Amino acid sequence: MSAVVEAERLTKRYGEVLGLNGFTATFAPGITGLVGPNGAGKSTLFRLLAGQLKADAGSLSLLGRPAWGEGEFRRHVGYCPEPAALFEWMTGQEFVSTLLRVDGFTRAEARERTGLALEAVGLLEARHRRLRAYSKGMRQRVKLAQSIAHDPELILLDEPLNGVDPVGRVTLISLLQRLQASGHHIIVSSHVLYEIERLTDQIVMISNGRAIAQGDLHRIRDLIDAHPHVIDLETPDPRGLARYLGSRADVVSIEFVGPQRLRVRSTAPEQFYQALPELVVREGLQVRGVRSADDNLDAVFRYLSEGGR
Repeated sequence: MSAVVEAERLTKRYGEVLGLNGFTATFAPGITGLVGPNGAGKSTLFRLLAGQLKADAGSLSLLGRPAWGEGEFRRHVGYCPEPAALFEWMTGQEFVSTLLRVDGFTRAEARERTGLALEAVGLLEARHRRLRAYSKGMRQRVKLAQSIAHDPELILLDEPLNGVDPVGRVTLISLLQRLQASGHHIIVSSHVLYEIERLTDQIVMISNGRAIAQGDLHRIRDLIDAHPHVIDLETPDPRGLARYLGSRADVVSIEFVGPQRLRVRSTAPEQFYQALPELVVREGLQVRGVRSADDNLDAVFRYLSEGGR
C-alpha cells in the first residue's frame, strides 16, 4: 500500500469559517503524526476521515476507498475523538461493549473484544466503575479502547495522550507501537510534540486548514536549514558575550531579551554549539545556560508556518 490516506484540495466550511482550506496531503502506512496548533483543522480532518462530516470540495480517500458514504467499510476505521464527553451512567465495560453492539457484533463477541481492549489500555480492573468516576486520563484510555476494540485497519487518534499520567503515557505509546507492528495504520495528533517524535518520524504539518509540509521529520528539517536557528544564552554579562559572538560568520543577529539573556540566530547551529565551549574557556566568559527550541518539532513548525522568519 503506497498511501493510507490521500487528500486533494480538501475543503470543509462551517458557515463562513473554513475548517479545511484546500488541504492536500498523503499519509503513508504505519504511524503518522498530524502536527498543528489549535484551530489548524486537525479535528475537522479526523471527522471527515471518520465519516462524520462530508467535504464541501476536493477528494478524500482512505485505504483506497472514498471517505464518505461507504457504510460497512466504516468497520475498518477506529476513531478516538478529542472531546471527553461520555455516557456518564455507563461503566467502562458497558461503554465499549455498547458501541461494539451498535457496530453489529454479537453480545458474546462484544464481551470478548471489550475485555481485550480494556486490558490493552490498562483499564481491566476499572471496567465495572461508572464513567462519571473516571479521571481525565482514564477517560482518554476508555476512548482509545473503544477505537481499537473492533480491530480496525486504520486508527485515528485526536490528542489521545492529553491528560494521561506519565506511566499511562508510556503504556499507551507502547500499545500504539505494538499496533503498528501488527499491521495497523495510525494517524495521531498531539500538542506534546516529543511524544510524536517517540512514535514516528513521519509527520504532516497543518496550519490554517492547509498542509504546509509532510514527509520524514529529517527531510522536513532540511527545508529550514537556510533559515537562522534561535539559540538563547543565559549569562551575567550579555554584552561581553555579544562582543565575541558578533564576530562569527554564522551569527546573523544578536538580541538582548533580558538582563541576563542573549538571543542569537545562527545559520550553522552545529558549528556554533561546537565552538561555544572553547570560546567560553578561552575568553573566560560565563554562560550559565544554553537553550534552543530548534531541537524539536515545535521549531520546525514555527519556521514553516511563519515562512522561515
